[in-house]
Amino acid sequence: MVAQHTEIARLVEQARAGRPRAVARLITLVENASPLLREVMAALAPHGAGAHVVGLTGAPGVGKSTTTSALVSAYRATGARVGVLAVDPSSPFSGGALLGDRIRMSEHVGDPGVYIRSMATRGHLGGLSRAAPQAIRVLDAAGCDVVLVETVGVGQSEVDIAGLADSSVVLLAPGMGDGVQAAKAGILEIGDLYVVNKADRQGADATVRELNHMLGLGEAREPGDWRPSILRTVASRAEGVPELVAALDRHREWMAEHGVLAGRRRRRAARELESLVVAALRQRLAELPSGGRLESLAEEITAGRLDPYTAADRLLDCLTAAAAPPH
Repeated sequence: MVAQHTEIARLVEQARAGRPRAVARLITLVENASPLLREVMAALAPHGAGAHVVGLTGAPGVGKSTTTSALVSAYRATGARVGVLAVDPSSPFSGGALLGDRIRMSEHVGDPGVYIRSMATRGHLGGLSRAAPQAIRVLDAAGCDVVLVETVGVGQSEVDIAGLADSSVVLLAPGMGDGVQAAKAGILEIGDLYVVNKADRQGADATVRELNHMLGLGEAREPGDWRPSILRTVASRAEGVPELVAALDRHREWMAEHGVLAGRRRRRAARELESLVVAALRQRLAELPSGGRLESLAEEITAGRLDPYTAADRLLDCLTAAAAPPH
C-alpha cells in the first residue's frame, strides 16, 4: 500500500512537470476504473481548475478533427499548453477507440506542449466517454492551459458536451442540411459559439443566414447576456481559426466577469458526483442478498404481488440496512 501511494505521488508529480508518459498512465488508470482511481483523484484535487475546457461537437464530416488540430496550432502559437481528448466510437472487439485521432493530428507529435489522447465511448451515449471528466482533471492538473474535447459526431446524442465544457463550439458545414439537423438534435440550445466550417464552399452564406434565423427564434435574453457568435472557418487552411480563438477568449472573459464560469463548474462537479453515487448504488444493488435484489423484486412486481413504489421502498430499506454499521 505504501509503495502504491508513493507510485501515485510520483506519477502526479511527473504529470505536473509535463511528462507525457506520466499523463498517459494516469489517464489509463482513469479509463480502466483502476482500484487506485480514488487515490489518483485525491492526489490531483489540490491542483488544476485553471484550464479552459472547450468542447467541439457537430455531425460527422463537418471537420471537427481538422478544426481541433488547427486550434492546437493557434493556441501553441501563443505559448499555451494544450490537451486534447478525442472521444471516439468503441471497437466492438477490444472496447478501445476505433478511430486514430493521434494520426490525424500527427503534425503535433513530438511537441512537449501538446498532449493528445483518444478515448473510447465504450457504449456510453451522449458523444462522450464516461471517464472524460476525470481525464480532464488529469490534463488540468498536468498544467494544460486549454483542454479541447472533441466528441464522436453521433448527431442527436451529443448534448452531453454542454455539461462538460466551459465553452461549447458547434460545428456545421454548408450543403449538409445541418440547420435542420441541428434543430432536431437540440444542439442549437447548447452552443456558445457556432462555426460554419468549409466556408469556402457554396452555400456557406445560406448556412450562416439560417443559423442566425434559428438562433433568433424565441430568443429571450436579458441585457448583458451572452449571445452566441457565428464564425466562418476553413480549418484545413487555418482560415478564421485565430478569430475563433479570440471569440473563445472573449467567452471565457465574459463568463468570469458574470460569475457564469464558476456556476458551470459547480454544476459539472455536481453531475460528476451524482454519476459516481449512482454507480456506487448500482454496485451495492448487485451485492445485496438474493431476497432484496433487483431481479427478485422485479419478479414480485410482474406477478402482481408488489407495486413498483413499494418495491422501491423495500429496495432502499435493504440498501440502508446493508450500509448500516454492525452493532
